[in-house]
Amino acid sequence: MPWRPEDAPRHTHKAQTDELCRLWAEVANKVLAETADEGRAIRTANFVVARQLRRRQRGEEPE
Repeated sequence: MPWRPEDAPRHTHKAQTDELCRLWAEVANKVLAETADEGRAIRTANFVVARQLRRRQRGEEPE
């Protein structure tokens, strides 16, 4: 089941912007395609969004 950006807030409160929601969906779908493990896909997407949010809060440039 591919995820959409609208699904992100159900899985993490850190996806606060449209950009972070799109990032979450992109990462979750990529990991799901590579591993077929939905739990791992969600955890990985949550981690990536949290890391991106921390970087933004510190004023670092996004990758």
